[in-house]
Amino acid sequence: MSSFTITPLAHQPLVVSALAELLVETVAHGGSVSFMHPLSREEAGLFWDKSLAAADRGERIVLGAWDGEALVATVTLHLDCPPNQPHRGEIAKMMTRVRYRGQGIAKMLMQEVEHLAVQHGRTLLTLDTAEDEGAAGLYEKLGYHRTGVIPNFALKPYGGLTGTIIFWKRIGAVATA
Repeated sequence: MSSFTITPLAHQPLVVSALAELLVETVAHGGSVSFMHPLSREEAGLFWDKSLAAADRGERIVLGAWDGEALVATVTLHLDCPPNQPHRGEIAKMMTRVRYRGQGIAKMLMQEVEHLAVQHGRTLLTLDTAEDEGAAGLYEKLGYHRTGVIPNFALKPYGGLTGTIIFWKRIGAVATA
């Protein structure tokens, strides 16, 4: 089994290219991550350019999981919540390359993103995932609480509507209180 390294990602052309490739693959395999199939590498690259620019401004953290030189998974922690929610962060864009799924990488990413959220003073995390073929089981195993389902929330990458499940989890000192 490979050992994986988790690091915050910097806004560099090779990183943007690797993230774009991961996003295109995820969408092509039905991942409901806000984009429709077919997704061009250019559109995916523009998304990651903006996302990593926001990370440069401290508005989010984009983590990557590496297998040697290969970027194999990512997750984003949004920190730019409204002024009345400085204690909250939002998890987004959890993606793992198809051939690396089922190896515990997503769990490692989530544990690291929770640790970083606590370091940034967050005590509550929220996230959503598609009702059809989403990662609900993973999030439940990691202690996230299901709030409910919004029916017909988004289009699946190949068309047709899917519901979205909303989750939350208390972290840091409030999680143990």
